Parts: sequence; C-alpha cells; structure tokens
Amino acid sequence: MLTVLFEGYDLVEQIGGGGFSTVFRAVHFQEHRVAACKVVALTPETKTYDRKTIEKEMQVHSALKHPNVLEFLNAVVVEANGRSRYHPGIYMLLELAAGGDLFDKIAPDVGIDEEIAHYYFTQILSGMDYIHREGVCHRDLKPENIMLDAAGILKISDFGLCSVYKLKESGKTRLLSERCGSLPYIAPELAGDAPYSAEPIDVWGIGVILFTMLVGNTPWDEPSDSSFEFNAYINGEIFDKDPWNRLSPMVLSLIGQMLNIDPDERLTIAGALRHPWVSRDLEAERRSASQVATQGPVALAHRLTQSLRNAGDLEIATPQRFEGRVDADGDQIMGTSTAHNSQFTQSLLLFSQTQSGTRYTPCLTRFYCSLGAGIMMKLIHGGLLSFNVKCRASDPVTRDTETPDVQFRIRIGGMDRRKVRFKGWVTIESFAYGNVQGSFVVMQRDEGSPLSWRQLWKALIKHEDVSPHVLRK
Repeated sequence: MLTVLFEGYDLVEQIGGGGFSTVFRAVHFQEHRVAACKVVALTPETKTYDRKTIEKEMQVHSALKHPNVLEFLNAVVVEANGRSRYHPGIYMLLELAAGGDLFDKIAPDVGIDEEIAHYYFTQILSGMDYIHREGVCHRDLKPENIMLDAAGILKISDFGLCSVYKLKESGKTRLLSERCGSLPYIAPELAGDAPYSAEPIDVWGIGVILFTMLVGNTPWDEPSDSSFEFNAYINGEIFDKDPWNRLSPMVLSLIGQMLNIDPDERLTIAGALRHPWVSRDLEAERRSASQVATQGPVALAHRLTQSLRNAGDLEIATPQRFEGRVDADGDQIMGTSTAHNSQFTQSLLLFSQTQSGTRYTPCLTRFYCSLGAGIMMKLIHGGLLSFNVKCRASDPVTRDTETPDVQFRIRIGGMDRRKVRFKGWVTIESFAYGNVQGSFVVMQRDEGSPLSWRQLWKALIKHEDVSPHVLRK
C-alpha cells in the first residue's frame, strides 16, 4: 500500500490500466472516501507532445461538472528529477466508477431490454449535451468509456482524445482535422482527409453505442467500403436480418437518423432528445421511471444483468455457495462497509470470495476452479494459445509464507473479431473456502471492448481442457 500525494489517500490495489497508464483504487481511510487514481508514468522517453496531450485532457476534464460525467478531482505532477520519493508521473485523482463498465454487464450478441437501454441512453444524451454546450467534442465514445458509479448512474469517461471546438462566449465553432477513435465507433467522414464538424461524430458514436446496448454487438467493424455489413446498411439490405430485425420500429428510426452517413443530415443531440423513443409521452415516461429508476438499485442491477443470468454467466462468476449475503437494508453481512460497497455493487456481484476474505472485483469475467493454481495456469495458458491469443506468463508470486497463497499472472493480447486490439491480465491464485479448495481466476481487461473480452472469457471456460474444472452452481 502506497500513500500518494493527495492528502489522506492511499493506493490500495491496481484496478485497471491501459497502454500508457495504470489505475489504482485510492482510499481515504479517515474520511471513508474512495476514489480512482490514474497514473501516467514519466520517463526520459516521454515526448513533449504526449505531455501536452495529457495536460490538455486534464484541463478540459477538470472543468466538466455534470452528474453523467466522471468527476475529475485533482492532479499532481511528479517530475523525474530525483527530488521526490514518489515515482515520476502524472497522478490524476478521479471519481471511482465503482459499478465498473456498463458493457461488462451485457451478454454479447444478446443485449439488454429497451427499457434499461432507454434509462442509460438518456443519461448518455444528457452528459453529451452538456459536454457539447461546454464546447468540447469527446471523439472517443465507445463501450469501455461508459462507466457506472456505486448507485448505477452512468458516467462518461476518458477525455484523452477530446478537442475544444467551440467558444462558449461567442458560440463560434471550428472544424476538426485529427483522425482518431476506434474503428467500429468512428463516423464515416473520418475516413477522408477533409476537416469535419465536431458534434456529428459524437452523435454517430452515441448511435453505435445504443445499437450495441440493444443487441450486444457493434453493427460493423468499420464504416467503410471494406465492411460487408456497412455496405449492406447503406444499401438498405440489412434491416430484415439478425440482429437488425430484433429492433422495434421506433428505436430503429432513432438509430437510423443518428447513423445517417451524411453528417449535415445526421440527427443532432437536441433532435435525439425530442425523438419519440427518447421523449415518449409524459405518462409513459412516468411509468418507465417508476419501473427502472424508482424501483431501487437492487432491481436495476438485476434487470441490467438479466442477459448474463439467462446465459448462466453469473453463476460461473459467483457460484451461489460463494455469494456474499445482503440484508434488507442492503448491508453486506460478510465484509466491511466502504464507499464502493453499495446495494447496487453487491447486487451486481462485484465482490468475490477469496482465500483472504471478500474482495472488491469490479469485473464479472472471473471463475473458480477445482484444481490448484499451478495446474490451472498451464491449462488456461494452453487454452488461450489455442485461440491465437498472445501470452506472456509472469513468475509465480507467493503472497503469504505461513499459509502459501500462490498467484500466477499471464499478460494477454490480440485482435478481436471486430479488428479492435485487446490487452489484459489473467490472474490465477490459490483458493480455499470451507471444504472447497482450488483456484480463483480473474480476467482483467486493460484495453479493448468489454463485449469481446467477455466472449474470450466464455470461450476459455468452455475450452475442453478448462471446462471440466470450472465450478458452477
């Protein structure tokens, strides 16, 4: 545990990271507060351009204050001059999205029901409407940047590719020119060299996210002539095929207007807020709010994860014998009460039973095995290699000399079926609980789509060498 530069906060565990940063859970024990600390290492190889990009991200993000935008709390820069006892880097203290990724709760190729999708889609629109009114274009809207807090409220995150395109005082706008974003979510006008309008590219990304929420997959791998699905969409030949034919006429109308290939004709966020599927009539809206928002966090969590329950994924992530019980007031009987330990996160089963007790595990891509960690490490490693996943195993670590708790880690990476790069870790550790002994496996994604990461998790637990040893209901 490391005490960081923010007074009172300690870094207690790593909970994520990408190509250039590491994210830790930071706890203020005296005031019972929890935050996330994103650390970007500074080395002699760090380029001036990279530093300016991070500084721009911090400047823009820190000015955005909205219930559906992940809050930027503070930042400290430690220079690589040897004058500080802290590792050189940029330390950003952020609101902790304790509910994890929204799309980690969605079954691939299935999606969520329209009412839950409507509940979260209106929050995306609200957040992005505010961001655009502040003159900022996000430019990287995708599932991995859509988070949930401990109450289940949606949070838009990661402003690393954002750009200021409008002056708030005068309303004067400028065109953008930089090509950026992830292929399945970028607008088609980014394929050319011409400058582009800012707001329409975010609207396109929001439309792809809505489609993905409803069907559990992106509509195409990229919006270009090289994509069969995109060409079929342009030609109107895709709407009677799965999964498009699963969409109701009204939501299909909304998605079609947001995914208009002409940015000048594309629906605006204001137009989306007025669309009948979003606005609905007053009485229907009251019924929807009653059925989702006012039923409480437990009901919300259950409805959000229904597709995972139907697929049997949750009983593998947390077999019933290991579930932490929750009493009528939402307090977990087993484990300590913290800011990220809420009715919503408990109902999402974001706490795992481990050999050392109950642990906050914000990803649902995990499972228990009946074999020891060393044997399972070899079986899992072999299974991943059979999927053409790149693997690099780390040396095992014994974390307790009196009661040996061996942990193995495998760094993995590759390209998913949508041509999006993924990276992450597979951690296998010894496990003993009651009369059950074996191992506990967590697949933690650092980069890439939460949906394709879940597909890899599902393929692994079904692998012929792994499946016989996976503990189920």
